[in-house]
Amino acid sequence: MGTNLIKPILTAAAAALVAVPLAVNAQQINAQPGFYIGAGGGMDVPLSSGTTGGNIGWAVGGTVGYDFVGPRVSLDVGYGQLPLNFSIPGTALSGKAGMLTGLINLSYDFFPTSTFTPYIGAGAGIAFIDSNNSLGSTQFAWDALVGAKYNASSTLAFNLEARYIGTTNPSVNYNGVTYYGQNQNLLVMAGVTLKFNQPEAAPPPPPPPPAAAPSFMVFFDWDRSNLSEQAMNTIRQAANAYKTKGNARITATGHTDTSGTEAYNMALSLRRANTVKDALVRNGVPSTAIAVIGKGESQLLVQTGDGVREPQNRRVEIVIQ
Repeated sequence: MGTNLIKPILTAAAAALVAVPLAVNAQQINAQPGFYIGAGGGMDVPLSSGTTGGNIGWAVGGTVGYDFVGPRVSLDVGYGQLPLNFSIPGTALSGKAGMLTGLINLSYDFFPTSTFTPYIGAGAGIAFIDSNNSLGSTQFAWDALVGAKYNASSTLAFNLEARYIGTTNPSVNYNGVTYYGQNQNLLVMAGVTLKFNQPEAAPPPPPPPPAAAPSFMVFFDWDRSNLSEQAMNTIRQAANAYKTKGNARITATGHTDTSGTEAYNMALSLRRANTVKDALVRNGVPSTAIAVIGKGESQLLVQTGDGVREPQNRRVEIVIQ
């Protein structure tokens, strides 16, 4: 197959790869780093003239690599056969020539999270080419490739690829004379790859709920706003908690039971709250850091009827924020 026929094939392949991301509204996939394996096969088009009589051969190959999501590195192993228009007695060149390659390739996937992903790559390695013995001529090999993948899922992909492979010139000895020939090939391959994705990192634990504001409860005798010794101990604990917290605010909210009128109870609840504030100030809490609120009998700790003397409702709640 001559150069005049190869150029249109490469031009059409390149145009198709460029058109893929433009023509398709690609679905996004969950691309993750991971190892992958693959296999494929197709036709081997010789670019070296005069040896094959224009015939096309075949090629198969396998790959193992690691995908960094975009960049990829792989070991590609392939075997192909080309028909020859001659045979040399006593050698492996009997109407055909075989070549086994092992290449390290670096590739790059464009739009790796899209369903259709064009890619390019290049690499180098070694080739074993039929000579006086099967696969007897060892040559340096290199390749360049362009292709496109259809990502059926985050693990399964199908690809179509055009790959140029060249080697240093293989040789054959016949009747004491060494003959050299060029070796350049265009592979058009279809294949499938299976990717072993790394497990997704576990999501970070949710932040702990905010700590509840420290609170203290001071209780009073009936119709009283003076502090008992137990109440003073509680207030000292609240003052110490304020000091350890640093920059904070204190709210002292006074309450009453349901005995007495609402207006009287509102005033009593304020007296109780102010009594607690004064005690906090004496224990080292700045007056400006304390807010005083009176609730009267509107927020009972123990629900009762009207006129009931309930000790737990006669209280001041100290909250530090």
